[in-house]
Amino acid sequence: MNEIPVPYLRANQTGIVAFVITAAITRQPLLILLLWVIQVVGLLFGVKANVFIQFAKPFLKKQISQALTESRELSRFNNLLAVIFLTISLVFFSLGWTIVGYIVAGMLAIAAFTAICGFCLGCFIYFQYNLRKNIISADKI
Repeated sequence: MNEIPVPYLRANQTGIVAFVITAAITRQPLLILLLWVIQVVGLLFGVKANVFIQFAKPFLKKQISQALTESRELSRFNNLLAVIFLTISLVFFSLGWTIVGYIVAGMLAIAAFTAICGFCLGCFIYFQYNLRKNIISADKI
């Protein structure tokens, strides 16, 4: 299957937002590390390995049959962006720049929250990247 039901993606996005907020409130950067592990495992092994999606699956059974879907390729791109932001955040934490670490993680949480609300920044970046790539390829012909 090349499509992923949007409710599964929303579960992952909700998990991201919840972990970042909880980490900031409790001042526990280890939660950002745990979130990074969750996202890397999902990136490497797919939706079936994503903890947030697996947790939400039983609650979403009725919604899945009629749910909108998103391409697996786009989902992987967004997951990669999440891993990049979390990696940068963890680098700042390791350097002792705690506030900057939370700011970077917060940027990811804001992007995930806006995706939950209906605007996917990662999707926009993906579209722009492919548009520019295709324009450059067309110029070479």
